Amino acid sequence: MSLEASSEQFWLFGYGSLIWKPPPHFDRRIPGFVTGYVRRFWQASQDHRGTPEAPGRVVTLIERSYWEQLTDHHDSAPERVWGVAYRIIPEHVAEVKDYLDIREINGYTIHYTPFHPAPGVDPATLPSQVPIRTLVYIGTPENDQFVGPENPQQLVDVIFRSHGPSGPNPDYLFGLEKALDDLSPESGDEHVTDLSNRLREMISAQQQEHLGPVTDSPQQHHFRRAGSVDGQEETEKAS
Repeated sequence: MSLEASSEQFWLFGYGSLIWKPPPHFDRRIPGFVTGYVRRFWQASQDHRGTPEAPGRVVTLIERSYWEQLTDHHDSAPERVWGVAYRIIPEHVAEVKDYLDIREINGYTIHYTPFHPAPGVDPATLPSQVPIRTLVYIGTPENDQFVGPENPQQLVDVIFRSHGPSGPNPDYLFGLEKALDDLSPESGDEHVTDLSNRLREMISAQQQEHLGPVTDSPQQHHFRRAGSVDGQEETEKAS
């Protein structure tokens, strides 16, 4: 089904930066989760949180059945990948599609997945059919920016050093950690938490060596509704 054909009820699932940096022209934002996937910092970012010469790292979704065949230093993952679903205002679906094609261009492709609203969400905000069919951007293992499993400390070192047009790579990791903590008591992600803790240790060690100040928290972001396209960000990269 094309985005245009489903424009009356176009829902987008975000599991990475889209959680705290929403798309333009949405009128509903619902926390919840998808199943059958694992979230990992296994996607290189040459266009937002790094450069072609020194790519950063951002999250992608891995099909759980594929992930279970791999050797991952983080050998457990929650059954639910938490994030948010956005309903896009019908008359702006085409515009948002163009925006997302730019934002998610670096190795991400379009997929669809059922989204389950969090318990306690006001039923009046939900469509008549639940779970919700949502569009999601995923960097699959076949794309050339997929890096696969990495040693966590080496991965954090890459994030620590990386910076791109959208800002420092550490801001992305800390932003995701905070955004997940704010969604639900159940929305934590051990992979994200472990990387964040390792990164805080690196930042603390750098500060103790007097190598210059480094922020360990993302800037505050404010959600907006029905706005204009005013920026680009790394993929979600549904996410």
